[in-house]
Amino acid sequence: MSPNIHTASPADAVEAAFSRIQQECMVDVPILNPALAVEAIDFQRWQGHWLGMVVTPWCMSLLLVPGSTDNWVSAGENNRRFVRFPAGDFAFLGGHETELGEYQSCSLFSPMGKFSTQSEATMTARASLVGLLTVPQPPQAVNKKDRAAGQTPVSRRNFFAFRKQ
Repeated sequence: MSPNIHTASPADAVEAAFSRIQQECMVDVPILNPALAVEAIDFQRWQGHWLGMVVTPWCMSLLLVPGSTDNWVSAGENNRRFVRFPAGDFAFLGGHETELGEYQSCSLFSPMGKFSTQSEATMTARASLVGLLTVPQPPQAVNKKDRAAGQTPVSRRNFFAFRKQ
């Protein structure tokens, strides 16, 4: 089965699919954050396809959506594949929704209880996308004075863990 090719941003299809999932499958699920809504964020072309974020009341995920048949690697539904980004390799899970067609997702947060507002979740999604597409800088030595003061460089894992300190 060939994937649905999106020649324009799939943001509307992403929102339609995840809004339907919320209405049909997530009603009364206790992990839903009532402060959040479904939102497709910053879909952009990446290696001929579409890369963006989806924020929902239950998760925040990176999404890859086919923008052409060229070099699209189908993972198959519920199968995992690794995708290399400037920030490293990330595991994506294949999925399919009627409104969107085939897509691949990489969950960054679930559940979404750490977020108190939609704006906070949206800003985190945007920062995560920038971090994904940025080549990490080599670690710099932390001097003893900074280590004693509790100042250490933020690792990629801690960046995506959204830890408040």
